[in-house]
Amino acid sequence: MSLSLLSLRSFSSLPTGQVLGGFHVGAASPPAVAWPLQHLPTPVLDGGEALRECWLLPDGAPVLTGEHEGVVWRRSGDLLFGVIDVPEAGVVPEPGRSALQQAAFDIYARIFQLLDAQGLPHLWRLWNYMADINGEADGLERYRQFNIGRGDAFEAGARSVVGRVPAACALGVASGPLTVAFLAGPTPIVPVENPRQVSAFLYPDRYGPRSPTFSRAALVHPPGQEILFVSGTASIVGHETVHPGDVRAQTVESLDNIAAVLAQASLKSRSGPFALGDLGYRAYVRHPADLATVREVVAQRLGDAPVTYVLADVCRSDLLVEIEGQCVR
Repeated sequence: MSLSLLSLRSFSSLPTGQVLGGFHVGAASPPAVAWPLQHLPTPVLDGGEALRECWLLPDGAPVLTGEHEGVVWRRSGDLLFGVIDVPEAGVVPEPGRSALQQAAFDIYARIFQLLDAQGLPHLWRLWNYMADINGEADGLERYRQFNIGRGDAFEAGARSVVGRVPAACALGVASGPLTVAFLAGPTPIVPVENPRQVSAFLYPDRYGPRSPTFSRAALVHPPGQEILFVSGTASIVGHETVHPGDVRAQTVESLDNIAAVLAQASLKSRSGPFALGDLGYRAYVRHPADLATVREVVAQRLGDAPVTYVLADVCRSDLLVEIEGQCVR
């Protein structure tokens, strides 16, 4: 069963087919749809009113839609897409946990319960967004609180926190709930790491009590297909931020890192090598004034590859841009 990712001007303009799930990025409220939809309430920076994307199945593909403890999900065959939003204001944390840490734990625990119930245990890709990601509360940066909750849930759900972990991003927006979207399937990912970087799940303690739980990229194999997910990628070499304050150099470094990941993915690919121009991208930009510089560098390196620019805060306060991508074959 083939799966494709489409960008649309409007969900009403969907071609014939069945939607597995999708995304609505923009300040305006999304339309009501019959499938799981993640809303990221932040501006699209490159002139569009909103970014609308959906994972599309072939026409006539059977689908099953449901809800599990706040996780809205849809399944077709062995593919599962889901979305869950948890407002922190309604979370009652257990002793020793912040509200965000508890929300992250609860979200991932519910996702793992759903995957086990559906017999699709393997997470392939995750999209995580939260308010005030670099803010400090309870003596710890909020992104680090999120990592603790996420990592604890992986362990509680009998999932590995190193090695074969899904591709992911984690970005900050001005307001809104902790929202997580995911794509899962029956087979484990083929993890891809970057030789220029320390694996995120092996970061030293200086970046928080618990390392982030994601691979730099993941290859997955729905029947008859290969999909490459490149996680959110920034200006990090080894484990340290490089070029602080220089958005041009950070954008170059981010793309250098993606190129290094693609070289590694090409060695593991069933479908042939990957080039920078083969992917579609989202670029998250911290400051709107930096958009022109980021676009100039991206155009030089990626050519005509589709890129959508989104206002968002990156997980470290000294990072100005983050870029993610995917390629469906």
